[in-house]
Amino acid sequence: MPPLISINTLLILASYLLLSAAPFFPYLFGKSVAYPAQMFGLEVFAWLSVWAIFKRPARFHWLLIPAFLAFPTSIYLNIYYGQGITPHHLGIIAETNPSETIEFLGGKIWWLLVVMLAVSAWWWWIWRLARKTRDLDWNHRPSRWLMIAVTVVALSLSTYAYNFGIAAQPEAESVQAAESGVTAATEELTDDDEEVEEEALDDAEASANPYDLPKLPAWMSLSVERDTVGDTWPFGIALHFYDFWSERQYLSELNSKNITFTFGAKQALGTDGPQIVVLVIGESTRFDRWGINGYHRDTTPRLKQESNLVSLQDLITPVSATRLSVPIIISRKPTRQSLTSGFNEKSLLTAFKEAGYKTYWISNQISFGQFDTPVSAFAKEADVVQFMNLGGYTDGSNFDDILLEPMQNAIKDPSQKKLIVLHTLGNHWNYSHRHPKEFDKWQPSLYGMNKPEYTDTALKPQLHNSYDNSVLYTDWFLSEVIARLKATGVVSSMMFVGDHGQVLYDGECELAFHGHNTKFEFHIPAFVWYSKEYKASNPRKVAQLHHHRKAKLSTENVFHTLLDMANVQYQDERLNRSFVNSKFRRHRRYVDSYGWTNYDNAYFKGDCKEVIDRGKPLEQK
Repeated sequence: MPPLISINTLLILASYLLLSAAPFFPYLFGKSVAYPAQMFGLEVFAWLSVWAIFKRPARFHWLLIPAFLAFPTSIYLNIYYGQGITPHHLGIIAETNPSETIEFLGGKIWWLLVVMLAVSAWWWWIWRLARKTRDLDWNHRPSRWLMIAVTVVALSLSTYAYNFGIAAQPEAESVQAAESGVTAATEELTDDDEEVEEEALDDAEASANPYDLPKLPAWMSLSVERDTVGDTWPFGIALHFYDFWSERQYLSELNSKNITFTFGAKQALGTDGPQIVVLVIGESTRFDRWGINGYHRDTTPRLKQESNLVSLQDLITPVSATRLSVPIIISRKPTRQSLTSGFNEKSLLTAFKEAGYKTYWISNQISFGQFDTPVSAFAKEADVVQFMNLGGYTDGSNFDDILLEPMQNAIKDPSQKKLIVLHTLGNHWNYSHRHPKEFDKWQPSLYGMNKPEYTDTALKPQLHNSYDNSVLYTDWFLSEVIARLKATGVVSSMMFVGDHGQVLYDGECELAFHGHNTKFEFHIPAFVWYSKEYKASNPRKVAQLHHHRKAKLSTENVFHTLLDMANVQYQDERLNRSFVNSKFRRHRRYVDSYGWTNYDNAYFKGDCKEVIDRGKPLEQK
């Protein structure tokens, strides 16, 4: 008697079931999955829809190529980062130099090639089986066309809701209003900062509905979040690729969209004369590994000698990735828009230009083209743009001291007022590649080791020592920047701020690098240095700087503070965000940790110091 179902059919179904299981892998690592029942239902619906449209697997199997190829990456992200693929991850992959990938993976690069070949062979093998069998053909025409009709209706409603929104039910609105009233009465921080950010989010949503069509009635909506659809497998991943492509399109058009934007900035009266403002953006640097912040090793011996240096003790970044954090530093982009593409304003580079400053963007990071990344889209606003790193992130890359000569040339420029932004490689992996031999102080280190792998926990002592050695070199570099500013004898100031930190197998923590939602990544070092000439001209600002050195700050404060320090005034300025101003007020500090988590209402879990909101994190849009 022949089997009820053939081996070929079983293999095809088992492969598709394995792909569909990708969103549920966190269960294998003791983690939870959001909306598992909804996720399962969406996957079943997607499979039925595709099967109905194409009738047989051999006709739609080619659609699964991206899912097959991304499958190992999804497993890797779940193991080491506790999350699946997102448009942000696709952006990181696209913006990563191949040499950096090879360095990052070390000996595992061959495993990557083997895995990709194996996955490709897996896809091809199942495709061959699907062509041979007709057991899985959907031959019942009435049920097929009914499923196709349901799919068309569902997609139409979802598309309309996405583009024009969903009308809130009256009962929900009243409950929301009541909850808002309670919050307003009990919340400690009740300034207008939240309202401004909500208005910005509302404006962004309104701009997506240019036809002014009515929102979809709530009773017609499918009550499914778009991100939940994107997290399903295998077809949901197409939504993430679409979002990534949309981001690229947005960035390529950003210059023309913002061409008419202006801050209306001007230099305040009575502040004529030469002035130099320097912003140094650090890379992968964490607060507690700096000697000036209490670390037991003296990793900052030169900076601690600077009497006019104020280290900020509680400044955080809302996101732990360069491509998302730097735009928050240099623009007024709100934290809760940091995961979205672009921004409808220009950066502080344009504000300084309007006020009469010559602006420079000098970077030791790699350039991928002026519109390729969220950072370079802003960097091109500068009068002078220089990307100095020609060697990637490998042994051939430059140390950060390569920025000193072009900085000195900028200082010598006859323009009276200058803003100089230095974007460093700082403490980026591989840590031993970030400094010359003479800074290899703490041993044993990774220095001279051929392609060390950061996932090799046996190298934990070397990893820690090399990271501290890279901070020691950063101390030297920053002190050299300060020395050059001192030598000018003019009103000058410098702000240093990291883009994000690192987790380094701390204690029993089994995580390294960034993207893990830990305090080590969000709490970053930052300081302000000022010349004696600046202090003489701005004694009140200096006093406020010292007064707020322990204030609860975030990188959202940098834009407002840097312009205030330079006495640049502009439309809609918010001096309550400047920590060198007497009008400074605290604002809520959100971080990207399982939603928008209130950092000051969170606890730090385990040795990894994972940031967990004591309440319910805000939804990310």
